[in-house]
Amino acid sequence: MSSQTKSLSEITQQAIQVLSKEIGIASTVRFLNQFSIGYGNYTEERESLFKDLTLDEILKRMQDT
Repeated sequence: MSSQTKSLSEITQQAIQVLSKEIGIASTVRFLNQFSIGYGNYTEERESLFKDLTLDEILKRMQDT
């Protein structure tokens, strides 16, 4: 059996495709997020993103996706 060496980028792309197919996009993102320390200020970003929305509007958008 012969195998070609893939770049880390190719392996990552293939792994994300497999995970997305098997466990869905949302679960794949949750899985990948555990390996990231994140960036920015979530509190400020959250307030900016949702400042004009009611809780009911936010929940409706979540249910629609």
